[in-house]
Amino acid sequence: MKLVTIRHQGHRKVGVIRPGTDRIWLLEEMLGRPVGDMLAILPELEAIRKTATFAGDGVAASDVRIEAPIPRPARNVFCVGKNYHEHAKEFTRSGFDSSASSAADAIPTAPIIFTKAPECVIADGDDILYPTGISDSLDYEAELAVVIGRRGRGIPKSRAYDHVCGYTIVNDVTARDLQARHKQWFLGKSLDTFCPMGPWLVTADEVDPENLTVKCWVNDELRQDANTRDLIFDIPTLVETISAGMTLQPGDVIATGTPVGVGIGFTPPRFLRPGDRVTIEIEGLGRLSNRVKA
Repeated sequence: MKLVTIRHQGHRKVGVIRPGTDRIWLLEEMLGRPVGDMLAILPELEAIRKTATFAGDGVAASDVRIEAPIPRPARNVFCVGKNYHEHAKEFTRSGFDSSASSAADAIPTAPIIFTKAPECVIADGDDILYPTGISDSLDYEAELAVVIGRRGRGIPKSRAYDHVCGYTIVNDVTARDLQARHKQWFLGKSLDTFCPMGPWLVTADEVDPENLTVKCWVNDELRQDANTRDLIFDIPTLVETISAGMTLQPGDVIATGTPVGVGIGFTPPRFLRPGDRVTIEIEGLGRLSNRVKA
């Protein structure tokens, strides 16, 4: 099931895209009650998936504005640094990596967890604002994002997927110079518009997260092309690590890390400039595309 958050007749609503169509059925009509927030229905998503039925004609996707599936997460987006082997090596070589001193310790021995402010989430098609006067080293990072649907603390790897309700795409936009200057990643990751997300949430029953092709283009040039098989720390390990002493809540988003091919991996670095378009495609999850705007 593909769930979307939309603006319809001036109101935020949640809808379902029927397979094989470009039409959206409003969840409030399917359930017989108002549904204006994706966060509100995530804990009951499994039941909704089994009982929801399509009636009527729905609405055309072209007639509504599709927002990020979770337009404003309840708390910071969890992110994972250096979680693909080749990206970990390119990041350490770049000189921007404060987590490693040499190639010998480029591959982390435990997940590197940081966060992005929830206010920086934007939708497919929205502009990434170029931070003129703040940063001139803007980078892209294509990532598979896990959405938590069931509350839990101390979740073992064996039960991790029981707590995952679905998946989406995230672009972990980064100001590399801020990341290096402050020796910590929050500021460089959390500027306004630095978390494109979407275009929708695909329920867990339709996704094999351990075998997904992840691609990213800047304009028409393919920069990243990898598979989630190459993750250093898989999703169960990430869920177990984060939840060890912290309760995961429905609606929490975990961006699982980016593969090799980011801008700092080139010599010289190839940072984003106003007018560039970043397009990310993950198998089964659609395309997320955003332009950089001055």
